[in-house]
Amino acid sequence: MSVLSQPYFHDEAAAFAHVEKILWPAGPVCPHCGNMEKHYDLTKTRIGLRKCASCRKQFTVRVGTIFESSHVELHKWLQAVHLMVASKKGISAHQLHRVLEVTYKTAWFMAHRLREAMRSGDLAPMGGNGMVVEADETYFGKTEEQPTVRTSGEPFKGKGKGPAGKRAVVGLVERGGNVRTFHVDKATKVQVGQIVAENVNKETVLNTDESRLYTEVGTTFARHDRVRHTAGEYVRGEAYTNTIEGVFSIFKRGMKGVYQHCSEKHLHRYLAEFDFRYNNRVALGVNDTARAGNALAGAKGKRLTYRPAC
Repeated sequence: MSVLSQPYFHDEAAAFAHVEKILWPAGPVCPHCGNMEKHYDLTKTRIGLRKCASCRKQFTVRVGTIFESSHVELHKWLQAVHLMVASKKGISAHQLHRVLEVTYKTAWFMAHRLREAMRSGDLAPMGGNGMVVEADETYFGKTEEQPTVRTSGEPFKGKGKGPAGKRAVVGLVERGGNVRTFHVDKATKVQVGQIVAENVNKETVLNTDESRLYTEVGTTFARHDRVRHTAGEYVRGEAYTNTIEGVFSIFKRGMKGVYQHCSEKHLHRYLAEFDFRYNNRVALGVNDTARAGNALAGAKGKRLTYRPAC
């Protein structure tokens, strides 16, 4: 027996029961009116189908989730969830298309819906008294709109702002805790400082490299420890940025080795995927099965369509 032998990976009724257990822990909830009291069981008509006794509308656990209006069987969705969350550097849409035996277009859209489910939207400040948060920025891939000629008065994209024409990603990681990454237009002192200020508790010890992007915002925290990478310094006691650099390393290996091509407008979803796996890692007591369950819990209340609703 293996984890892939679970009935919900192969049987549609078992798949519905599994998702209902996660999304409806207290029993069915009508997605149309929110009624939790009385529903009519129509599963003999269609697997998972119910009718609300209040608003008289029919529904399944798919309604109001990333699975709504999808023609892919729910048990295949669960296979896709497990494959994405159990692969440390992700799984490509082409691989999903071959394994699940769906079209590439379907696999690509399924992957993006699952990334939307993984997006946490957590706004609580990171760190706290006696805790350490590491901050850094990295650059990956080429921007899709970059001027070929610098106009008069335009600032030079050189030292201190990263490579010209590269996509900028800012990362914050709480040691022993979670990570948050952000795609920004440009890694400027204003943008980076705003992200750090809004997402990190002021009583935190902030660790960065010697970049001037953090000089000003660093004065607002309990302490700002900086390591001088240009001088060959990478660790000085508890002062280092190795944790966030490790996060970026996994992200880049996944993007280069697995996904290879990523439109800039979708980069925030790929970042959410890598953040999710890091924040639900084995070191925090979350195994593959629990991680898949956490991803499914995030499927509720999120819709992603090919085109915006008119």
